[in-house]
Amino acid sequence: MGKRVRYAIGEQDFRTVIEGGYLYIDKTSFINTILDEGGKYYFLARPRRFGKSLFLSTLRYFFEGERTLFKGLFIDTIEWDWQQYPVLRLDLNLGNYYELDNLEIVLEDYFQRWEERYGLTPKTTDISMRFRHIIAEAHRKTGRKVVVLVDEYDKPLVRNLNKEENFEHYRSRLASLYSNFKSSSEHLQLVFLTGVSRFSKLSVFSDLNNIKDITFENRYADICGITTDEMISFLRDGIQALADENEISYEEAIDELKSNYDGYRFTDKGSDIYNPWSLLNAMESSKIEYFWNDTGLPTLIAETLKRIDSDLKRSLDTYCPESMLKGLDLLNPNPTALLFQTGYLTIKGYDRNVRSYRLGIPNNEVKYGLFNVLIPYYVSTKPLKGNELVAEIARNFIFGKPEEAMKGLQTYFAGIDYSLRIENENNFHNAFYLLMDMIGLNTTAESHTSDGRIDMEIKTRKYIYIIELKYDHTSEEALHQIEERHYARKYQMDKRQLILIGASFSSKTRCIEDWKIKE
Repeated sequence: MGKRVRYAIGEQDFRTVIEGGYLYIDKTSFINTILDEGGKYYFLARPRRFGKSLFLSTLRYFFEGERTLFKGLFIDTIEWDWQQYPVLRLDLNLGNYYELDNLEIVLEDYFQRWEERYGLTPKTTDISMRFRHIIAEAHRKTGRKVVVLVDEYDKPLVRNLNKEENFEHYRSRLASLYSNFKSSSEHLQLVFLTGVSRFSKLSVFSDLNNIKDITFENRYADICGITTDEMISFLRDGIQALADENEISYEEAIDELKSNYDGYRFTDKGSDIYNPWSLLNAMESSKIEYFWNDTGLPTLIAETLKRIDSDLKRSLDTYCPESMLKGLDLLNPNPTALLFQTGYLTIKGYDRNVRSYRLGIPNNEVKYGLFNVLIPYYVSTKPLKGNELVAEIARNFIFGKPEEAMKGLQTYFAGIDYSLRIENENNFHNAFYLLMDMIGLNTTAESHTSDGRIDMEIKTRKYIYIIELKYDHTSEEALHQIEERHYARKYQMDKRQLILIGASFSSKTRCIEDWKIKE
């Protein structure tokens, strides 16, 4: 039996990965790209658990001159002096930032260590001035310019998206801290920041007009995550072990991995990317499970979407320009940008004519995790009852029993606690859409025709359901709209049976009142 592969799940220290004999997928060519460009300020946004921290750690050991760690890797083949630069790595992922002094606590620990390293005595308690002093003195005492690496630069802001007072406190403190990148330019060799979002009102982006945002650049598309070629090259044994454990073929195992963990794309010409956290967990356990959903802040995302009363149907399958995806405004966050930056949406295509990206949900793992956490914010029912009822609704749609399916939906919505019931039309459409998609059926919302937009389409192997949802209007009106606007015309050549459903939802009872069906 061959030696078992060690997967670096959750390991973010490059030295530990290399010296510990863990599998390492070589990303050091991107260091060479940075060196060739000769830039000073870089920013990279990627979702959580995509390898940003490991890449920053790789940068750290490279600039600290630890050449032995890079033996056999791409970067060891380039011409480089391998001298030791002073490196200040700041990982803001360490704090929880629920309290207003959490940032100071994290910074104090780093500042003390850096001051001890360079034999410095703090002259002030002001975090900005203290940081500036450390940068200048590290340069003076070593004779080499400083490399500053900031991991999860936006963590205090992300943690407080729904707490405006806290958000503003941390925005102000971080702006003061990061202002040193401009004022200390003469002492800096490289500044590299990572995070999940680019906050439009944080001065680091407005002050540094030469900061290079590589988030959407094709040459950096694969800097984090695992490509299909990398998976096949480095994880072949793990894929085969997964196939053997689950009694499926090697090809079937790849299909399972692809549908559950692939589908991310970060640039207009970039290849599809696998979520490394989930993929490596699947290799380690030889199981297909939803690993990524347990690692982040989906509840925070759900609360934000509910607070701004977003239209989920349009947010989850939409076109938008790159400029919309780059910034995030606290007071009026764009739901599409929020979902993209946190990894719940990804690029599915690019239309050069209008210079817009088409966005969609990456894969089954993300789809399940997002909808599972969102549904309680629009629909609240007992979990056991809900699960049994959802399965029954799905079966009735699949087997062509629309009357029974609609009765199940009525029961589902009626089971919601009155104080939590759906209070407006937008939430009704969101809840209906989420429930249908959670069922696992092929669901399309706001489908365009030449005569209008179909509220909902559900497609099974034998049936196509066209559903019009009316809020405080009759089901007759809903069904009449389907027929009057010829929504079914687009499927006249389809061999599947068409079923038209007009449904009425009452704001008084906050439940489905009735429906009309035409087969």
